[in-house]
Amino acid sequence: MQPELRLVAGDAQPATPLPVAPADDDRPLLDAYSEAVVGAVERVSPSVVKIEVEHRGRRGGGAGSGFAFTNDGFALTNSHVVHGASSLSAVLADGRHVPATLVGDDPDTDLAVVRLSAAIPAAALGESAKVRVGQVAIAIGNPFGFHATVTTGVVSALGRSLRAQSGRLIDDVLQTDASLNPGNSGGPLVDSRGEVIGVNTAMILPAQGICFAIAIDLAKFVATSLIRDGRIIRGWIGVGGQNARLRRPLVRRHGLERESGVLVLSIEHGSPAERTGLREGDIIVGLAGQPVAGVDDLHRLLSGRAIGTSMPIAVLRNSEHVTLEVEPATRPPG
Repeated sequence: MQPELRLVAGDAQPATPLPVAPADDDRPLLDAYSEAVVGAVERVSPSVVKIEVEHRGRRGGGAGSGFAFTNDGFALTNSHVVHGASSLSAVLADGRHVPATLVGDDPDTDLAVVRLSAAIPAAALGESAKVRVGQVAIAIGNPFGFHATVTTGVVSALGRSLRAQSGRLIDDVLQTDASLNPGNSGGPLVDSRGEVIGVNTAMILPAQGICFAIAIDLAKFVATSLIRDGRIIRGWIGVGGQNARLRRPLVRRHGLERESGVLVLSIEHGSPAERTGLREGDIIVGLAGQPVAGVDDLHRLLSGRAIGTSMPIAVLRNSEHVTLEVEPATRPPG
């Protein structure tokens, strides 16, 4: 066998091979990573279920993922997996098929709670507030019907915002490069300790490695409210509006923090907005002392805590700055 040749000052000489680190040097690190992933998966997998969905009047059904978070059968999943379902069932980790019922769903955060008719181990819930960019992230679910599929990656970013199918903006979303596919929706995103840090919800197509999970801290709040009330109670003032840009001279004249607001297009009869004197054509620029640059800001400030509390609402009316007092209420049924 001829040695590899290289040219040096016109002479042919045998090449000096580059040093290669012994393969054993990386084994402890790789073994530790593998053991962490394996351990996390073994702890969480018994809690992960496949959610099967039937819709009345529609041929065929759908499927997604979910996971038990209490030992008596309450499980989290995505709203878009179960919304409008006529019947639900679940396939457990041991292969059993069991009926399931919808406790409540919240399209605004794309979260839902279902009740399984069997008790299975609950997944441990972590704290998404303590998650750091770069830490290991493990997704477990049922993509394309492949039960209990595991993918790994890292937490790519924190504090992302994602538009729900309802149109509202979901805040505090985790971004990960752990691969998600149709069917992963509603499954857990866990850390190396096997604690759930997010609920897998979406991917960006056709991008690769850009996937999102609803932070578990938000999911805890939503799940508690759904179990207690069957829905999420948010503040309501009864206006229909759209984002509107403001003229810079107007912004400077009134010392506004933002160059946009919410143009009021309609006001519901008997609503807090009507009682407080809001008019069509007003531009909302502030609520409760906070700037309102658009509809998303208005939604964010109208949390459940705002209900029944009188607060200032700042509007531009015929180029004049007007401050009114509004008391958000609970949205009436329907």
